[in-house]
Amino acid sequence: MENLSSSRIEHFIGGRVTASSSGRRQAVFNPATGEVSAQVALASVEEVNAAVAAAKAAAPAWAETAPLKRARILFKFKELMEKHQDALAAAITREHGKVFSDAKGEVVRGIEVVEFACGAPQLLKTQFTDNIGGGIDNWQLRQPLGVTAGITPFNFPVMVPLWMAPMALATGNTFVLKPSERDPSPSLMLADLLMQAGLPEGVFNVVQGDKVAVDALLRHADVKAISFVGSTPIAEYIYTEAAKRKGPYPMRAQALGGAKNHLVVMPDADLEQAVDALIGAAYGSAGERCMAISVAVVVGDVANRLVEALVPRVKALKVSNGMEANAEMGPLVTATHKQKIEDYIDAGVQAGAKLLVDGRGLRVAGHEKGFFLGGSLFDGVTPDMSIYREEIFGPVLCVVRVPDLAAAVELINAHEYGNGVSLFTSDGHTAREFSRRIEVGMVGVNVPIPVPMAWHSFGGWKRSLFGDAHAYGEEGVRFYTRYKSIMQRWPESIAKGAEFTMPVAK
Repeated sequence: MENLSSSRIEHFIGGRVTASSSGRRQAVFNPATGEVSAQVALASVEEVNAAVAAAKAAAPAWAETAPLKRARILFKFKELMEKHQDALAAAITREHGKVFSDAKGEVVRGIEVVEFACGAPQLLKTQFTDNIGGGIDNWQLRQPLGVTAGITPFNFPVMVPLWMAPMALATGNTFVLKPSERDPSPSLMLADLLMQAGLPEGVFNVVQGDKVAVDALLRHADVKAISFVGSTPIAEYIYTEAAKRKGPYPMRAQALGGAKNHLVVMPDADLEQAVDALIGAAYGSAGERCMAISVAVVVGDVANRLVEALVPRVKALKVSNGMEANAEMGPLVTATHKQKIEDYIDAGVQAGAKLLVDGRGLRVAGHEKGFFLGGSLFDGVTPDMSIYREEIFGPVLCVVRVPDLAAAVELINAHEYGNGVSLFTSDGHTAREFSRRIEVGMVGVNVPIPVPMAWHSFGGWKRSLFGDAHAYGEEGVRFYTRYKSIMQRWPESIAKGAEFTMPVAK
């Protein structure tokens, strides 16, 4: 793969890296050192328009390309991603900060969606009914929308774009990606690999930028669908703005928002397994995951034992440069985000929660200017506290104590977010009742982070998802296509005379 590392990170429009002319740039940091590693372009409206124009010009030929040919390009792309997964993971670690092993896992989960999208011929195959009556046959098509776009978050700069783009491309659409300006380099690496795989120019484009680029995509009449993953306020904004678009083809939007994911520990749960699950799910990737567990809901008298087991494990977390082999947690993405998490910890203390482990003030030898924060653990958290109500998005775990399963379900169902939840138990009936009664989109039973596999679909409930379609899987096929029903018969089977009654199956 071409070495795309540069002090200036640009756009990718019409099959080539395109230098920005907007005059606006923003610093990209190495979170482990705190140093500026590059300057990323911030697109103007005109540059977004150029990307959309390139995608629009490429759309007719790409839509007419046989699904098998599109799949073969995606197969090649998958092979190239596997070949260069270490380089992709290193770029993630360098700009995001997550540990290298976790970054490699992100790349693998992205590759799995590409692999699913390689089944385009099967995914786009529809149903046919022979002779519904009177010599009429009925079948349907799933046809592409045209130009589609994706706006992706900083915490998964490879995986989340691959939730969107491969599904859009497999179904015959062109795509414009607006990645996070905090870690933009992987987007250009993906574009380079797609071109190496044989993707025609203009089918996949990248515009770097901020709200200016987001709004330009939202308001562009040629963008037929937009996907977003990020915070709930922005998700709601994108969904609302998309809904304002009038015309014969209003914009489709799927906007995945924030989360406050709970892990319920029942008295009959394997305590050691529950502790392992909480440590990995709460502190992996420094808590910067939309599926991170941020609340442990402990049922009954197991609470004291669980907390006693958690404290030494949180204190022992190996926090260091993400490229070190034994690292369990790296830095946060920016100094601003680190300060935000510290402010939440302050708020929890002021609200009366018991701060059992304080991650503030951590210094990593040799990386004293890095954006490091140790794991933090609160006990005695109540639903009225901001550290319970709001998404912290950092390495902070809150323990809430409840008397029974009914109280746990009531607590979780009352929260505005409904992204992911997990239950640790040894009882099958408890698991069944919990899974059916909980108002959350993704549920794990003895699985702490229940992210669906590529052939299922990802998405939450309530204010964790705006729109009807979840991401990737069969839901992704539906989102990126229009359904068309066709009924056909030929002259020899048409009876003479006008028909005035409602047609029915005969």
